[in-house]
Amino acid sequence: MKHSSLNRQPSASKLPSEPACNLIQTMNDLSELEGHIKQLIDIEPRFAPIYQQLGVPSLRRNRGGFRELMRAMVGQQLSVAAASSIWSKLENAALITPDAIMKADDDTLRSHGLSRQKIRYIRSLVEHDIDFEALANLPDEAVISELTAVTGIGKWTAQMYLLFSLGRADILAVDDLAIKVGAMEVLGLDERPTPKQLERLTQSWSPHRSAASLLLWAHYGWLKDQEAVPV
Repeated sequence: MKHSSLNRQPSASKLPSEPACNLIQTMNDLSELEGHIKQLIDIEPRFAPIYQQLGVPSLRRNRGGFRELMRAMVGQQLSVAAASSIWSKLENAALITPDAIMKADDDTLRSHGLSRQKIRYIRSLVEHDIDFEALANLPDEAVISELTAVTGIGKWTAQMYLLFSLGRADILAVDDLAIKVGAMEVLGLDERPTPKQLERLTQSWSPHRSAASLLLWAHYGWLKDQEAVPV
């Protein structure tokens, strides 16, 4: 997805640390991410050991748009291997655009690995005809509202789109297992926090919560390698 430089908002790392309610804040490269991490550590020093050990994590950016959301929907509740296999079949059959989905019947889509539920979700995505370019100029909550109007897209998927497709700087997916496990360890909690508890406990991390998310995911990966993740 391409963003006009005329409409592009200043990135958060070049702004004062105080959040501005209506300002669209983005992170666009590793240098900006590192700036956010350093400001986050000033707020929450318990991130310092993670940063020192793991360094600056990948931004994991993608181009966004219909294709990216469709791929996310295809992969929901599937293993990485199963999702990749189905996506490859759809891609090889050129069934990954709105026009192609509209022209294909359900039997064709099922023959390429999609369940009835996933077909319903993807047809809903087509029907909503989202203006993906316009999303770049909407505040975070407006983007979430726009995306979750599609059947099959929940808040977590919308937040992933904000973070990885739009590069928003203040996204913490409080429903994400890895985020909850990582935060439990970083904050020294006795058990995994609920989404509401995590939202409350991390308010002070704003406007650097995307940096926190990326560090927590990286830390979760390290914990898994250490076989220390609770079951």
